[in-house]
Amino acid sequence: MTVWDRPEPPTRPVPLDRERIVAAAIALADEGGLEAVSLRKVAGRLNAGPMRLYGYISTKEELFDLMVDEVYAEILPEEQPGDWREALRILAHRTRQAALRHEWLADLLGRRPALGPNGLAVTEATLAALDGLTDIDTVMRAVETVSAYFTGAIRREITNLRAERATGLSKHDWQRTHGPHLTRMLATGRFPALAKAVHDGTDMDPETSFATGLDWVLDAVAAKLTRP
Repeated sequence: MTVWDRPEPPTRPVPLDRERIVAAAIALADEGGLEAVSLRKVAGRLNAGPMRLYGYISTKEELFDLMVDEVYAEILPEEQPGDWREALRILAHRTRQAALRHEWLADLLGRRPALGPNGLAVTEATLAALDGLTDIDTVMRAVETVSAYFTGAIRREITNLRAERATGLSKHDWQRTHGPHLTRMLATGRFPALAKAVHDGTDMDPETSFATGLDWVLDAVAAKLTRP
């Protein structure tokens, strides 16, 4: 029986429900990451005994599932997109925006399918936009391909944000710090392609880079969907 199928126990003596438990867990994760979340800490924030929570949630994994599903409510599009490309673009951008608000989400993306009501609603809206375009296996591969792109891109962006906080160095500070070493290595002539990228490449902000890569992936998916 999943956590969504299992009924909640009575609320007395301390008023509790899964909604309050999940809200407290998300607040802890927003403040200190997933490592800051435990049933004991959640119970403390709610002024309840830790054992009380086990009537609502059996494991920390169940709690993470509920937290992810709560954030999926932020990802769910406000209205059905007009076409498949817009649907997948909205999914990618809304997932990125949710991850920037809740960085811990990046650590939980790409796991087994989300089976909570909000996660299922997001999946339904996404698949509905591609319904009838081609066979279902091609549709599933298309969604998986786009999801793989934005999951990886989001994780990379969140990892860089965490590195900036941990080291106190912005991206440009880090580049200046390591610049002399890289300059010496490029001067050896052993890395001509890398030297061209460093000297001639355009430095994009994360949002532009994300959107550009997403458009390229969508172009590739479109070629498969329109193939005779």
